[in-house]
Amino acid sequence: MRRLTAAASIATSALLAAAFAFPATAKEWKTVRIASEGAYPPFNYTDSSGQLVGFEIDLTRAICEKAGVTCTFQAQDWDGILPALLAGRYDAVFASVSITDERKKRVAFTKPYLVLRPSVAVPKDSPLKDASPESLKGKTLGVQSSTIHTNYAEGIYKDADIRLYPKQDEANTDLAGGRIDVTMADKPTIMDFLRSSEGQACCKLLADLDNVPEYHGEGIGAALRQEDGELKALLDKAIDAVHADGTFATIAAKYFDYKLD
Repeated sequence: MRRLTAAASIATSALLAAAFAFPATAKEWKTVRIASEGAYPPFNYTDSSGQLVGFEIDLTRAICEKAGVTCTFQAQDWDGILPALLAGRYDAVFASVSITDERKKRVAFTKPYLVLRPSVAVPKDSPLKDASPESLKGKTLGVQSSTIHTNYAEGIYKDADIRLYPKQDEANTDLAGGRIDVTMADKPTIMDFLRSSEGQACCKLLADLDNVPEYHGEGIGAALRQEDGELKALLDKAIDAVHADGTFATIAAKYFDYKLD
């Protein structure tokens, strides 16, 4: 092995010092690949042409515009939405993903862009007067799997028969068909169902519930890979902007007749 000359050794040391002094340039985000479930109206769903639409999709487009990036969209089933993010199939998930400590072990989140309360729906002829654990004892409670509502139901309604569904629409259908007694989801999702022709015919709102941070987390944010800190900073700034200039309120008013936070 040949030895370095004194001059070469000094030059090499200088290059190494420079490398440590000036870390690799941060990634410049120009295009961001977005995933959403496409099965959680009115937040995200697909129209007759198969395109993703809904409140969350409109809001995400506005966030992308504020961030100065081009965003592309694709639908992904809920159960695989975070694994596919980690596998690099897309860069961010805007799909009503609640920020919880358990999820933060796997992915990063933007700051919350939305905070929601859970609500409970029942058939119109239900004898239930409230949604307390005592009232739901022995009742069949349908919730979407792998959600905060699953954790909340299993933690609080221990004496109910918890039935899990891949999609909230399936729980709604079983409620309408009399196969379950109760369903629980985010308030706008429950209200959207109750205003549908199916929901108007069968069911009613039983109660709005308070958020319990242990189960419901900090709010809803975009899920990101933990190494994409530059993207988080970019989206956080854009989320602040859509709230500050009224864009969030304008988009929300298209979908909801009550105030969202």
